[in-house]
Amino acid sequence: MKNIDSSINLLKILVVDDSPNTLEVISRNLAEYHYKTFTVNSVADAIAVLKNTDISIIITDYKMPKHNGMELLEYANGNHPKIETIMVTGYATIDSAIEAVRKGVHEYITKPFTNEELITAVKNAELRIQERLLVNSSASSNQKNFWGMIGHSSKMQVLFQSIKKATILNATVLITGESGTGKELVARATHYGGPRSASPFVPINCAGIPENLFESELFGHVRGAFTGATESRLGFFQTADGGTIFLDEIGELPLPMQAKLLRVLQEKEVYMLGQKKAQKVDVRVIAATNKDLKTLVDQKQFREDLYYRLNVITIEIPPLRERKDDILILSKYFIDKYSKEMGKTSPLLSDDALVLIKNYSWPGNVRELENTIQKCLIMDEDEIITSKDLPSYMKVSRGWDFADLQKTLIEVETEYIRKVLDSVNDNKSKAANILGIDRKTLREKIQKQQLH
Repeated sequence: MKNIDSSINLLKILVVDDSPNTLEVISRNLAEYHYKTFTVNSVADAIAVLKNTDISIIITDYKMPKHNGMELLEYANGNHPKIETIMVTGYATIDSAIEAVRKGVHEYITKPFTNEELITAVKNAELRIQERLLVNSSASSNQKNFWGMIGHSSKMQVLFQSIKKATILNATVLITGESGTGKELVARATHYGGPRSASPFVPINCAGIPENLFESELFGHVRGAFTGATESRLGFFQTADGGTIFLDEIGELPLPMQAKLLRVLQEKEVYMLGQKKAQKVDVRVIAATNKDLKTLVDQKQFREDLYYRLNVITIEIPPLRERKDDILILSKYFIDKYSKEMGKTSPLLSDDALVLIKNYSWPGNVRELENTIQKCLIMDEDEIITSKDLPSYMKVSRGWDFADLQKTLIEVETEYIRKVLDSVNDNKSKAANILGIDRKTLREKIQKQQLH
C-alpha cells in the first residue's frame, strides 16, 4: 500500500486497481493536487482500508481478479454511504455504465483517460462532499447575515455593497427584482443601516390598497372629507415623518396618484384629503417593483417624470437561480428556523434532495424555497428530507420528454399556474406578478381551469 501525505488537502482518496502502473499514474496525478491517497490492488485490501480509515472518495477499476469494482461499490454503499465513488474501466459498455449508476456510482470514466478527466471527476466529487457538509452541518445554521439577508455569492456581495452606499445618502431609492427576492428586506436594510434608523419605517403594499382609498391612506383625511370620515386621520406619509416610507409594487400606483406622489417628492409636503393647507413632511421614499417601469413609461402606464424622480439610486436584486451558491445555505437556514419553531430536531437533506434543490430554477425565488422547506417539515416527521418529500414538479427533467410533448397547451399552462400558486402559498397578487398577468386574468384562468 502506498500513501501520499499532504497537509494542504484533507480529503482521503482510496484508489483500487490490479495494475501497478495505473495505481502509480493515478496517485502521482492526485499528488500534484495535494490529495492524500491510499492505493491497493484488490477489493479485499480496499475493504480493510475502509474499516480503519476515514475515506472520502473511492476510485476503483471495474474488472479485477476474484472480486470486481462493482462488488466493492456494493460494500461501500451499504457500509459507508457518504463516500463518493468513481468507476474507472477499460471495458466500457452501455450496460456496465447503467449498472454502475444503479449501484450508486457518482462518476464514470474510461481508460485511457486524461489527467484532466481524472481531476475533473475528483473535483466534482469534492464539490458534492462540500455541499453535503455545508447544508447538513451545525455550523451552516449560524451563517452571518446582512440585515436579515443571507448570501455568500458574488452577486449578493455586490448587492450588499449597493445597500451600504444607499444608507449614507438621503436620495430616493428604487429597488427592482422578481417577486420573492426580498425587496422589503433590502428596503429595511437601507433604512435601519442609515441615519433615520431611530425613526419609523412604514411599508405600504400599493397593490393592496383600493384605488378610491389611495389618497386617504397615503396622505390622510380630515373629518367630513367624505362619507364615513367621522374623524380626522393621518396618512402613511405623516406617520413616517422623519423616517422612511416603503412603497412596494409602485408599478400598481394609479396614474392620478402618481401625479400627487410626484408633487410630494418635489415639494416635501402633503395635502390631507379635505384640507387646503399643506403639511411639511420629512420622509425618505424607497420604492420597489418587479415590473419594468421603463416599459410602463413607454406604454403610458407610468409617468416618466415620476420614474426619473424615483430612479435616483437603483438597487437590483438578483433572482435565486442566478446565485446558486446561496441555495443550499438558505435551505439549511430555513430547515433550522422552522425546526426550532416546531420544537423538533433539524432533519438532514439526502444527496438526491440536494441535487433537486440546487438544480431547480426557483421561479418564486427565496420565498418559494422557504415555503417548500416549511411544507417539507410540516408534512414529514422523518430525520431526513429526501427527493420523495419535495414537490413533484421539481423532479421534472429540464429537457422535454415524450410525455410532455403529448400534453395540450392548456394542460401545460394549468400545470405551470398551479406550480406558481404553490410557490407563493396561493397568494394571487404575487402569482399574477410572476406570471406577468393581472389578477383579473389570473382569477379567470383559475375558474376556467378549476385550479382550486
